[in-house]
Amino acid sequence: MRFTSLSSGSEGNALVVESAASGGDPTRLLIDCGLPLKEVCRRLQDRGLAPSDLDAIFVTHEHQDHIGGVARLARHAEIPVLASHGTVCAQADGFWADVRVIEVDSHAVLPIGALTLHCYPVPHDAREPVQLVVASGGRRLGVLTDVGRSTPHIETMLSGVDALFLEANHDEALLASSDYPERLKQRIAGPFGHLSNAASAALLSAIDQSRLQHVVAAHLSQNNNQPILVAEAFSAVLASAVQCTIASQTVGVPWITLD
Repeated sequence: MRFTSLSSGSEGNALVVESAASGGDPTRLLIDCGLPLKEVCRRLQDRGLAPSDLDAIFVTHEHQDHIGGVARLARHAEIPVLASHGTVCAQADGFWADVRVIEVDSHAVLPIGALTLHCYPVPHDAREPVQLVVASGGRRLGVLTDVGRSTPHIETMLSGVDALFLEANHDEALLASSDYPERLKQRIAGPFGHLSNAASAALLSAIDQSRLQHVVAAHLSQNNNQPILVAEAFSAVLASAVQCTIASQTVGVPWITLD
């Protein structure tokens, strides 16, 4: 199994996960698409893919940086979209025109070709946000972005994963001293907002890291965070053998293969 981020941040998110069963064709899932069609096609091409190579799109929630490009890409590539009932219903009339939409339960276990999706609900200010653990061939990738706080269930779901794509949205001191309106600061730092570096590090400390090979820090704020602060927070709680990469808005991260 391998994965790549096409983009990660408040201006658009897209994550590709790929795996092939023995002797079979690869299954490729796109998790979220907040990019315009032309841009997502360009970034897929940079990774040796075309939209037609995707098998489905999974949408975690309805915020525009995650869903803005989903319907257009789904129509262009003629692939289905999987999302919770709340996410589907949050869109305006006509958004899903000519798109095959499959509503999924927030605790569902879904086989998609060589991949198995283990869904789990998270606290975020959306209608019915859902995050994933993607499994294939004995390997598991945990995905957790756009969440206000950790929960025991989240930590159970992410324990024992081989890789983790984890939100590290803001540094608490930088957010507090920023020129953001106070209401926005409270929303970001609140229990239905986004994880700080410290909160993400605490989550890493709470989960079983015995199989962990790679952590990707995701969804960094361009105004209220710095890669060096994320690296410092994560290095304090990760074993030295765990590789840590920081996803960016402009280039995401290249392919990462799980051994």
